Amino acid sequence: MTTTSHPRAKRRTGAALQPTAVTERSHALPNRLVASPSTTPLSSAYPSAYPTEDEDETLGTKTQPFRFLALPSELRNKIYSFVYSTAPTVIDLDPHTFALLSRQKLLSLFRVSRQLHHEAAHHFFSIHTFRLFPTYPGRYLKTKKPLLARLPAHYRASMTSLELRLGPGWNNPPRGWIVNDALGLADCTSVRVLKAFVECDPSDAIFKGFRMGEGAYERFSAELLNSVLKEVPSITTVEFDAYPSVKRTGDMMTGLGEVVAEHDKVVSWGPERGWDKDSDQVWLDAVFMNGLGKAFSKSVAIFG
Repeated sequence: MTTTSHPRAKRRTGAALQPTAVTERSHALPNRLVASPSTTPLSSAYPSAYPTEDEDETLGTKTQPFRFLALPSELRNKIYSFVYSTAPTVIDLDPHTFALLSRQKLLSLFRVSRQLHHEAAHHFFSIHTFRLFPTYPGRYLKTKKPLLARLPAHYRASMTSLELRLGPGWNNPPRGWIVNDALGLADCTSVRVLKAFVECDPSDAIFKGFRMGEGAYERFSAELLNSVLKEVPSITTVEFDAYPSVKRTGDMMTGLGEVVAEHDKVVSWGPERGWDKDSDQVWLDAVFMNGLGKAFSKSVAIFG
């Protein structure tokens, strides 16, 4: 009776050992395979295809575009001035100028809409000074088609200030420096100021032996200024400026002053040379000598 086997008891014993083996194997597995003790449902770990109430309200409010044209014109002009503040004060047919305009995309507003093109273009061409003839060395200086001739007529109509720079090519003036119909000065009906900047005076003794002729460049400059004043009668003020080596009493400035006095234009002085301090005293002396009640042009007082 003692040798009787109990197969059921063995099976129960084996079944009781199984959980222990599973537990031991679970300890041997990596931590990433062990189930998380968190009670958060697995479904919350994935974004739902249906937004919540808060998300629905956020998605429902779309960003509205800014109504720039609804601003008053004064504010729009201030914004245009801020955008174009990095552009050069004087625009010339210069590769560096066009590289700057292209790199900063200052003229991108021209392509937004018709109204923005009209406003932005008018503001850009009215606040900058445009050089009549290019001074950049090489093919730009010798070109027969200056910047003014390359621009459309409605751009030239918005200009208010032009610059005539005298001095480059003093021993051999470029052939393209000529006032004709192709230059487009007839379209510059809004120009009020002509800035004449003199880089050098060939009548000075230092230029002796290098001039193309005695007084030749001085006469060329005076004729060029006279032609510009004839083509643009809307000019009221001629602003003279020069490098420190140029004398106001020299042949160059004397010839230019006679042209301005002939057209009876108001004379002003730029900041480079510092002639503005002396001109005030000359003007007062001329008024006292000719009488306070007499109409007297300032250009005649200074140059006449």
